[in-house]
Amino acid sequence: MELFRVHILGCGSALPTLRHNASSQVVEVRDKVLMLDCAEGTQMQLRRCRVRFTKLSHVFITHLHGDHCFGLIGMISTFGLLGRTARLHVHAPQALGPELERQIQFFTHDLDFEVVFHPVDTTVRQVVYDDRSIQVESIPLEHRVPCCGYLIQEKPTLPHIRRDVIDAYGVPLSQVGNIKNGADFVMPDGEVIPNSRLVVPADAPRSYAYISDTRYMPGLASQLKGVNVLYHESTYGDDHLPQSEKYFHSTARQAATVARDAGVGRLLLGHYSSRYEDERVLLNEAQEVFSNVSLTNEMDVFEL
Repeated sequence: MELFRVHILGCGSALPTLRHNASSQVVEVRDKVLMLDCAEGTQMQLRRCRVRFTKLSHVFITHLHGDHCFGLIGMISTFGLLGRTARLHVHAPQALGPELERQIQFFTHDLDFEVVFHPVDTTVRQVVYDDRSIQVESIPLEHRVPCCGYLIQEKPTLPHIRRDVIDAYGVPLSQVGNIKNGADFVMPDGEVIPNSRLVVPADAPRSYAYISDTRYMPGLASQLKGVNVLYHESTYGDDHLPQSEKYFHSTARQAATVARDAGVGRLLLGHYSSRYEDERVLLNEAQEVFSNVSLTNEMDVFEL
């Protein structure tokens, strides 16, 4: 099975603490490295997680609060000092484009790589990145500023050839491609070998949803049906429900409700308020609604 791995670089919220970095994650999927949000200090966390800087190709910013994007210009500057030449693609709400360009002009000089900005309309669900093996969609959220989450999905692959059966029937290599695409094989004597005997079904496509800052959205579950792993902000516990409503954030229980209603495989909690010295209170409240829940912490790695 191909690589699909999530690295937690930061899972705290806006107020800095000594326990948590602000929001950022790295996703390794197939042969690509993607970043979700880029808070202050992200480049140091990226070093700690031992993912190569040079492999990072796309950064997806959810919204323009500092605890989700203050680290971007620092990381770009560092890439320049390291001699990067490959393009870096930044996907973010449109308002970041001119500001990022000003910062690049002011803080960096003679970058040997291009920063390509892709504006994201946070009000609609849309494909924001697509290639032969994966697709990334934006998911509209409800926060105090324009905000969206991101859904990373593998594309279906062809079935696996059963090498032992292929060899047993003497199937020529020239026919392997046809068989992968569903063809039977006809022996020289006219016997038909059905495709089902020649292949093993492909691995089911996997998906990861990153739901950043948002108030509880009952309708969100319908957009996340069957996701393998869901990261959903869980800034507060039940004890601070009024604050979650005031500041357009979610509680751990609400995150678990979305996970349950969407039928996801696993829920990851994060974006913790600095009020909590022990996030297990959030875990316990979430588990009352949805059983397969995990707290995230810096340098955690989750395999899909």
